[in-house]
Amino acid sequence: MLNRDNYKHLLMNYTLRQLEVFCTLVKTGSFTRASEVLHLSQPAVSLQYKSFSEQFHFDLLQQQNKRFVLTDFGALVHAEASAILQRVRNLAALNESVQGELVGTLRFSIVSTGKYILPTLLREFLELHPKVRLQMDVTNKDHVLQHLLDNTVDLSLMSLVPDRLALETETLMPNTLVLVCSPSYAEKHRPLDLTKLQFVFREHGSATRKAMEDFLKTSQIEPEYPLELTSNEAVKQSLLAGLGASVLPVIGIRRELNAGLLVELPVKNLPIVTAWHLAWRSNQRLSPVAQAYIDYVREHKERLIKNFD
Repeated sequence: MLNRDNYKHLLMNYTLRQLEVFCTLVKTGSFTRASEVLHLSQPAVSLQYKSFSEQFHFDLLQQQNKRFVLTDFGALVHAEASAILQRVRNLAALNESVQGELVGTLRFSIVSTGKYILPTLLREFLELHPKVRLQMDVTNKDHVLQHLLDNTVDLSLMSLVPDRLALETETLMPNTLVLVCSPSYAEKHRPLDLTKLQFVFREHGSATRKAMEDFLKTSQIEPEYPLELTSNEAVKQSLLAGLGASVLPVIGIRRELNAGLLVELPVKNLPIVTAWHLAWRSNQRLSPVAQAYIDYVREHKERLIKNFD
């Protein structure tokens, strides 16, 4: 049986502040930027990180292109540190929430097109709980999954749920993708020949990019000089300017389709219909705020999605 003396060497002497400094360094990649985020001096950040990192036998961070990035071992430590900080936040939120009012921060990471959906799904919930704060990171699918892996968010919104990650999901509504372009571009390419079109792509890691690549592969088309942009909004603006055609989710271009600013090209193998999902880690202990939001969506989902008809 272990007593205080013979298990003392197993304990680590870190503080919550050190965990916060380490996780902020990971997020910002810079001691200077971390000091700004934490409102600490740069020497203070360096000292806190030094005291924390010296307790491990392997490096946690390494410098790469003027940024500090995680080592493989550092990634393991970061996952545990993030989980500890989340438990602390949950504890604080629980203390406030048992007093009858939901308090805390709801942290979301969503794919780019999700920005057309999530605000509508959140509005009423945030009005009901005015002390709930929202943090929302809009990025691509690969980064959303990484945020879930790192335990840096509570929930995510995505259209493609990977098999490699153990996730709980709540299906929300269909996600329909179609091939679109400007009316003038469509007129210029009559009769339609897909091999003559200039295709505009999202960046690698995007679910929209994956859907478009699958469509082109099925249609046996290999674009010679595709354009690549880093958001659906940028792709949409390029199409409005007549730069080409692209596969995009209807949810983000409905207004332009209704106004005749964009037109759907009727082609084989389209539309592609997937679904939007609310997702979170299966083994994650959710904060009271995150659990309350999941319960709210489950109870009011049918009414909420009617806003998108």
